[in-house]
Amino acid sequence: MEAPENLKNNKPAGPADYLANERTFLAWIRTSIALMGFGFVIVKFAVFIRQVGYAIGGKVMITGQGYSGEIGVFMVALGAVMASLSYLRYRHIEKQLIKNKFFPSKWLSALVTLCIVFGSILLVLYLLPNI
Repeated sequence: MEAPENLKNNKPAGPADYLANERTFLAWIRTSIALMGFGFVIVKFAVFIRQVGYAIGGKVMITGQGYSGEIGVFMVALGAVMASLSYLRYRHIEKQLIKNKFFPSKWLSALVTLCIVFGSILLVLYLLPNI
């Protein structure tokens, strides 16, 4: 692996590096908020369907196994975990920039990707019987 440009020239990290780190952190925060919002919508939609069923006839006709509540809570929890991990990554990179020793890491991206793929698979398995 080739060393980053600022280590080749042995230049200290500048404002652009710190601002890029902050922009990346804010992007992760926006993504975690979106996941939490999506999870909230999934949970509330299941509650809405149940309430509509009770209002129009007393019997609820919901197809599928009814795991939308659990999937929604999982997505909200994933968003909260992502926000926490992104802050830890932000602080870690900031310390590396201060020491002028930046070593890229892909663990947060890989973890979030795996969790989203897992959540997507759960949603697909939940929705398939309804097609």
